[in-house]
Amino acid sequence: MKSVYLVGVAMTLAAFAISPQLVLAQSGNAPATTKQESAFACNRAALTAQDRKRHFDELGPALRSMRTGVRELSDGYEFQFPADPKTVQLVAEWAAGERLCCPFFSIELRMEPEGGPMWLRLSGRTGTKDFIKVDGASWIKQ
Repeated sequence: MKSVYLVGVAMTLAAFAISPQLVLAQSGNAPATTKQESAFACNRAALTAQDRKRHFDELGPALRSMRTGVRELSDGYEFQFPADPKTVQLVAEWAAGERLCCPFFSIELRMEPEGGPMWLRLSGRTGTKDFIKVDGASWIKQ
């Protein structure tokens, strides 16, 4: 019986090392969450040198040239792209990198039905739209 208990404790500790929130939620002792808001700044150091080059020097310019439309929103912008598999893959890769360097963005990818276009939505809390206007001015130009 003692060995079964120790195995259970070891498994719980291993699971906690992997996902402390999961173990706490399962045990009913979820920690109180305090929401920290990041600064409105691009943290380029969040990406490796190789990833930074890919994100800013390759993906960004390629996607800006592929963009087929822009919509202004109350809290950000939406950018329209063709929904072919290659473009979808590039937009998703860019979004994953952008999420690391600009964690204050809410990023959504949406594909319209019946072969319609794909939309990349960048939005967020108050100030996000102004950040995009300044830092992402080349994305907004039509």
